Amino acid sequence: MKLQYNSGNIKNPNVHKIGVIALGSHLENHGPALPIDTDAKISSYIALESALQSGAKFLGVIYPAYEIAEINHGIHNSLEELVDYIINTIKLAVKYLYIEKIVIINGHGGNLELSRHLEKIEDETDTFIILNNHIISAEGPHGGSGELSMGKVLGIIDESEIKNQTNLEEYGEVGLHKFKKARQKDPGIEESAKKIENEGVYVDEVYGKQLLNLGVNSVLFDIEKLLDI
Repeated sequence: MKLQYNSGNIKNPNVHKIGVIALGSHLENHGPALPIDTDAKISSYIALESALQSGAKFLGVIYPAYEIAEINHGIHNSLEELVDYIINTIKLAVKYLYIEKIVIINGHGGNLELSRHLEKIEDETDTFIILNNHIISAEGPHGGSGELSMGKVLGIIDESEIKNQTNLEEYGEVGLHKFKKARQKDPGIEESAKKIENEGVYVDEVYGKQLLNLGVNSVLFDIEKLLDI
């Protein structure tokens, strides 16, 4: 069987060797207006949309997620479990789909620690990997206006609860307000918490679309880079 790699709207048949996979968190609180799998839903949207636009293969979503010990707002896994799961998933993609290069779209801040293990993952899977963290750097505080606005676009927010999103006594995970040790250790977390405390949150569908589009475009750029390697 000779596969027809040029069929369909494909600019470069080598894109079939590239896989995009979503990485987020499925079980963590985001305040009353957002679901516990917000990060996974956002990263999955960006991954699928970039696959649709580029022709790269959509490989689904990773189940485990990692978080630092100072932040306890959900159920997470060890970094070792996350790395092993990703290795096993990519090995299957290599075996069954002939994937050679991967873009991992990460929508959860705790997973940034994964960058220290990319070389191991590449060595064990014989692939080249880009970890795309764009949406994390762009969206702002946890459970804040960026995630709410993207949630509005995706249809996953409870708009009746937006007024309660900044009830930080009850929903201290928003902006990571209640995690004092994490705030002391990380100036970025402290800045995000202060932003929520001082400015609150808002929902702007135009802003949400801009964030999602920028996220997709960043992955498309990564795919172009992989095509040149």
